[in-house]
Formats: sequence, C-alpha cells, structure tokens
Amino acid sequence: MRGWILPPPIEPIKTKQQFEAERVAKVTWLIQHEFLKSDRIKDALLKVPREDFIPENYRDYAYLEVPFPLPGERATISCPHSYPLFYEPLGLDRGDRFLEIGLGSGYGAAIAREVVGPEGLVVSIEIDPLTFEYAKGNLERAGYSDIVLVNGDGGLGHPEFSPFDKIAITAACVAIPPPLIDQLKIGGRLISPVIKADVQDLVLYEKDSEGVQRLTICEVLYVSLRGIYGA
Repeated sequence: MRGWILPPPIEPIKTKQQFEAERVAKVTWLIQHEFLKSDRIKDALLKVPREDFIPENYRDYAYLEVPFPLPGERATISCPHSYPLFYEPLGLDRGDRFLEIGLGSGYGAAIAREVVGPEGLVVSIEIDPLTFEYAKGNLERAGYSDIVLVNGDGGLGHPEFSPFDKIAITAACVAIPPPLIDQLKIGGRLISPVIKADVQDLVLYEKDSEGVQRLTICEVLYVSLRGIYGA
C-alpha cells in the first residue's frame, strides 16, 4: 500500500491476554502522544478488540501503526491512531447521530457505537460489496446488531436518518459531497481528508446558520473516495 511498509503475513499465534495487554499499551501510547483525550473514546478503544476486525494473516499485528488490506478494491483498516484523530475533533459523544462514510472492516463503526451509547445512532455506508460483507460479518460476530449498515454510495449519505450530529468520511475527497453537508445538522461537525494538489489535509467542518466553517488539522494519507463524488 502506498506510503506504508506492510509486515509479512503470518499465522496468528497470540493469545487473548496478549492482545488485551497490547490494547492497553496502545491506548496509553495514544494518550501520551495526545491523540486521545475523551474518556468515552478511551473506554471504547479499550473495549473493542481491534484484532477481531483484521484479516487473519495480519491479526497478530493488530496494534501496529500500520493500515492493513481488506477484501475489496483498495480497502484498508486504518492505523489505530486514526480513530481518535477523527473522533476527538468531531467531539463524538453519547447520544450523537453519527454517519460514517467508508465502513472498512467495521472497527470504526464498533468504536463509534460504544461512544454514542444506546441513546445514539451509528449509520455506516460502504460502496464495495466485498468490503461490506466482510465488515458486516465482523460486526455480527462481535455482537453489534444495532448499527445501520448500507451497501451503497457514501457520497449520497443516508437521508432517512438525517440530520446527523457528526459525519466522518474515511476516504479522501476533492470536495465534500453536497448531500453530506445537507444531511449535517446546524451545529454539527464533519471531518474528512481533502485532496489539495499532491497532499491530503484532514479538515474539520462545522455547520452554522451562516454556512460551513473549516479548520485544517494535519496532513494525512487515505484512499480516494469512490462513487458519484469520487476523487
């Protein structure tokens, strides 16, 4: 994958206890490096076993800062730091109605479901049918039966459950798809990698009565958005 060096695929041998220790160590690392501040996001990262959302031959590498390939076209599970990198600026919290564009392995949706709690809602859209089925299976095995999963074009959003408090686009766009801005409530936030020349910036958008304000956070590297509004 562009920009990353993958470790070699191996048969998994690590125990549940080893993964739990690595999960705690990773959360500690995320706090020390100031990616993670919210107690709710911290608790979600400690609860959801990332290793259960990674293809078996990469499972033992679950907590490395490397994205791994998934079934489907150009599909990946992002590095562990990517989830607080997105969710902290969004202010993702209990009770939020959250829309995720790019289901990937299902890990991000599981984290978000733990953060928003039973009062909230998580909707996740995935355009690739192979990736969608892989994530759906992961979430079903993990017991997440109340996430709304949609196999479709994420750039169109999901008007049935709008307006959303928070939206995360996990693929790089040239511009934010207008339907997603329309489905974001006043006072809501959207975060996305945005392509600018030969780099990508992670940009936070906040919608108010005057329009949409934007704040650039940092440079990132993500696969490009597919679909009608694809890059």
